[in-house]
Formats: sequence, C-alpha cells, structure tokens
Amino acid sequence: MRRTARLKQTVAKLLIVTSAIVVLCILAVVISHILINGLPLVNLAYLTTDPDISWGNPVGGIRSTVWVSCYLTVIALLVAVPIGVGAAVYFTEYAKVGAFVTALRFAVESLAGVPSIVFGLFGYALFVISLGLQWSILSGGLTLACMILPTIIRTSEEALRSVPSAFREASLSLGATRWQTIWRVVVPSASPGIVTGIILGVGRAVGETAAVMLTAGMSLGFPILPTQPGRSMAVHLYTLAQEHIAYDQSYATAAVLVLVILAVDAAASLIRRRTST
Repeated sequence: MRRTARLKQTVAKLLIVTSAIVVLCILAVVISHILINGLPLVNLAYLTTDPDISWGNPVGGIRSTVWVSCYLTVIALLVAVPIGVGAAVYFTEYAKVGAFVTALRFAVESLAGVPSIVFGLFGYALFVISLGLQWSILSGGLTLACMILPTIIRTSEEALRSVPSAFREASLSLGATRWQTIWRVVVPSASPGIVTGIILGVGRAVGETAAVMLTAGMSLGFPILPTQPGRSMAVHLYTLAQEHIAYDQSYATAAVLVLVILAVDAAASLIRRRTST
C-alpha cells in the first residue's frame, strides 16, 4: 500500500512538473521569437517618430500609438478605479447576504468572462452611436474601463478582506466612525493589493485590440483632445501583421508591447511579494 501511494505521488508530481515546464517553454519560445525579431529594429528614432505604413516603407515609428495607448489607459483608470474600489468597499464593508448582493456578485463574475469583442460591440453601440461620442479616445477609454472593472473589483475586494478585523475594532473603539475607519485604516492597509489589481488592469488595457479598434478607431494622427480618434499599439500591431504592411515593423511593435506588459506584470508580482512578507 505504501509503495502504491508513493508511486502515485511520484507520478502526480512528475505530471505537474512536466505541465509547468511545458507552459514555461511555450511562453519562452513565443516571447523569445518576438524579441529576437523585433528588438533589433527598436531604437530611439522608432520610439519618437509617427507611423508610416506606406507599402514597403521602412520609415516610421510608434510615437503616436504609444501616446494613444497611454491616453486610453489613463481615461480607463480614471473611470474604473473609483467605481471598482467603491464597489469592493461596498461588498466587504456594507453589503449583507441577500438576493441583491448575490446578483451583483454574479454580474461582476459574468463581466470578467465576457470576450473583449463583446465589450467592443457594446462600446460601439453605446458610446460611439447612442451617445454620439463617435470613434474617439473617450469612447475607447470608457470601453476599456468596463473591461478592467471586474479585475479591479475582485482584487480590491480580496485585499480589503485580508485586512484583520482587529484593525477595524481598534479604530471604532477609539471613537472613529465607520467611514473614517474604512477610509483611514482599512483602505490604506489594503492599498498594496488594490494597486496590484490596478496594475493588472493596466496590463489588460494596454494589450487590448478588438474593443479599442471598434471604439477608438484606427487613425494614425496624434490626438490631443479625448474626442479625437487614435490608434493604440495593439491595433497598430494588428494592422501591420494582418495587412502585411511593413511586416518587420510589426515585430518591433510587438516587442515593445511585450516588454510593456512584462514590466506591468513584474511590477504587480513585486508588489504582491512585498505585501506578503
């Protein structure tokens, strides 16, 4: 019996380790392929010039697409962070078990699993058409806010739940109101976890293509006002690769995008490690 149990444990461990190695190898192959083909083309001129997608033209960079990606992300965060953190505070500090709260949680979980193209169609129908915002940075940012909202709510809720109840009790015993306790004790204590969720939301927003294409447009201009259209890095990469325009530049754009996403994920992991120790 002991030998059989040990054999099963060894086989299970071997399968788990093999699965992890396979996943890491696939990830390493994909990332290394993109970086090997793209990094040699990335330089200061490429990062500081605007795109030029003339057929076979090697000139042009990604300055405006980087700007649009940052623009969209900032608008998305300005909308999603207050709503997401506020919803998490409600779920953890005020909500009572009932049909209404259960329905809200189900809605949040459902939003987390909705494909990005559905968010894009929703943003196109609501923001672009119904509200008359047209293809614009504002339409794209609001759509991205809807996309990253479930991530921020769930991670913020977990962070708030991890704060010991003794902190709340100590604050209340000193005469603080419930809101003062939440604002000055609970939220600051949970801020590292909340920031981690926000960073993960940034990573998803930066790499999004379908939703941005349907709401922010594909203009190569350098938008200043949020009512102007623009093209993000992810959309620019899709255009170059799909239409076979300056195919080498698509690798360079992909390399920059991969490095940005890796940096965002690394920042989230670093914050998570510091808070867990």
